[in-house]
Amino acid sequence: MTADILLVDDNAIQATTRRSILLRAGRAVAVAEGAAQALAMLEDATLLHSLGLVITDHCMPGMNGPEFVARLRDRLPSVPVIVLSGFPDVEAEYAEMGVLFRLKPVAPDQLIALAESLLDPPLTKTA
Repeated sequence: MTADILLVDDNAIQATTRRSILLRAGRAVAVAEGAAQALAMLEDATLLHSLGLVITDHCMPGMNGPEFVARLRDRLPSVPVIVLSGFPDVEAEYAEMGVLFRLKPVAPDQLIALAESLLDPPLTKTA
């Protein structure tokens, strides 16, 4: 399996909606129903090497967002991560983890712009 975005969310409606938004923007998206499934999916070397971005929910059963990000960093230390949460006070839990934290709801155009800014960084000029 190949995908440039791994979307991790235990809420099927939110995951399906975000996946559809990103697919319409031309992105290949893999969806995991939770952190444990996402980590298991990363055992697939093809996915591991094609992945350019992880978008995850904060509140998930079994393993919360900070625990997931810490384990993800063991496998992919430099992959960009966007954390989405409805709880503004949890942002501090991600300090020093190098993630982009956003409060839900995130408008479709904002989600696309965030993903594209992390997947397609602007070209730098050379002298």
